[in-house]
Amino acid sequence: DGLKDQDGKPLHYDKVYTIGEFDLYIPKDADGKYKEYETALESYGDTTEVMRGLIPSHVVFNGKVGALTGEGALKAKVGESVLFVHSQCNRDTRPHLIGGHADWFWDYGKFNNPPLRDLETWFIPGGTAGAAFYTFEQPGIYAYV
Repeated sequence: DGLKDQDGKPLHYDKVYTIGEFDLYIPKDADGKYKEYETALESYGDTTEVMRGLIPSHVVFNGKVGALTGEGALKAKVGESVLFVHSQCNRDTRPHLIGGHADWFWDYGKFNNPPLRDLETWFIPGGTAGAAFYTFEQPGIYAYV
């Protein structure tokens, strides 16, 4: 039936971008440098130990540093409406679009619930997803952080 605003009016978007926020746990050696392993199996014991501390060494979007820049940049034209679907499986997170906001936001990724309106930062509890709808009205570079 499509997305609807809080009054039940249809919302149409031109693009959808899915952003997964990932915690990485990379072991360090005695000198504080990140360790390298020949295989994932070889790293298992050290990585498991780092994970028990629950403090990630890196937090990345879509699995790697710089995934949303350069060739991976999320592009839109002036006048286009974009739906950003963001998930984080471990911790609470608060993504936002520098230079923009969310015209509409569905918390917990629940499209059956009425969306919230005009949010600068989107609260997404760990283990859930959220969706932000934004129409680009000005040209420029918008940073998704």
